[in-house]
Amino acid sequence: MIAVVMATYNNAGTLAAVIAGVKRVAPGPVIVVDDGSTDSTAEILRGIQGIENLRVEPNKGKGHALRTGFAHARAIGCSHAITIDSDGQHDADDIPAIAAAINKQPESMVMGVRNMDQASVPGRSSFGNRFSNFWFKVETGLTLRDTQTGFRGWPLIPLEGMRWLTDRFGFEVEAIVKLAWRGTPFEQVPVRVRYDFPERVSHFKPFLDFSRISVLNAWLVTCALAWYWPKRLILQGGLWRAIKAEAVHPEESSMRKACAIGFGFFMGIVPIWGLQLLIGIPLAYLFRLNRVLFVAAANISIPPMIPVILYASYRMGAPFAGADAYLPASLDDLSLAGIHDHIVQYIVGAVALAVCMGPSASPSLSRCCGSSGSGERGRHG
Repeated sequence: MIAVVMATYNNAGTLAAVIAGVKRVAPGPVIVVDDGSTDSTAEILRGIQGIENLRVEPNKGKGHALRTGFAHARAIGCSHAITIDSDGQHDADDIPAIAAAINKQPESMVMGVRNMDQASVPGRSSFGNRFSNFWFKVETGLTLRDTQTGFRGWPLIPLEGMRWLTDRFGFEVEAIVKLAWRGTPFEQVPVRVRYDFPERVSHFKPFLDFSRISVLNAWLVTCALAWYWPKRLILQGGLWRAIKAEAVHPEESSMRKACAIGFGFFMGIVPIWGLQLLIGIPLAYLFRLNRVLFVAAANISIPPMIPVILYASYRMGAPFAGADAYLPASLDDLSLAGIHDHIVQYIVGAVALAVCMGPSASPSLSRCCGSSGSGERGRHG
């Protein structure tokens, strides 16, 4: 049996209409979890017949509310749950498509894929989704088009016994990562979405919730690198295949690959030691550059290359320092004292070197990648 679980918090303006649409097409019981709302939500729910009305007091977050609904669904004999947001962005008429996917592949996690490129989608939502998709791939090796959708079909049994890090919006990301780690397959079903109506209220706090999700992703990446990827590499050899697939991207142009490498050189040299990847990966994702090639190129700043970069930076910065320029004759002349006393020359020179290295790498790398790509096309042709 499939339940429909809806977590709601202060969405009185859209709640009744969303529930009416859900009741019309729901394949099983409709469970609504009021997560400590302070508007008229409780009164509205008391006036609606034919639903399972649960209340959490006080507000504890969307993740906690969803798990409360899942536990109730299991208690009344449901093996699966379809979740839908109560803010009206989803079309309840897509529920049968999600239910059909569940019935066809009951062991799968079904993701309702929104069209995030349509004009009504806020830019921050589109970027946030792309950002989340990238980290999901880093953490699992799997590609999903919409990891932040609230319209999903959940297999409930695999969730039992899991321990959770978050009770809030990050739960939906954490859950699919942990399901993927346990080998749960994924199905993706197109669903409709709309944002352009005045009644919609979002409780996603861009700075606070994005920060929480970023911390969650940092922990999940750490776990993936320490446990999941080594296990997959040793047992299945999947890590190399995933990295190779991301790096090759046959549909990606040679120039874009060269730009990714050039940007990697730039970030690897620019004087923000320790922060190159933390800053560069989100930017590479924002500009849709190849992340594997970017990371590989950014590692130009590995320890054996650091003296070379320092020496070249001081040489590049010398014209800006004038008579006070620090001019090491060779790598052996570099010293911590010299670096400390001429830090401005180093910073200016490193920025200049980074600016020169990034663009200068692109033409030659583009020709190299282009010849490689032509050979690949020839073999497949």
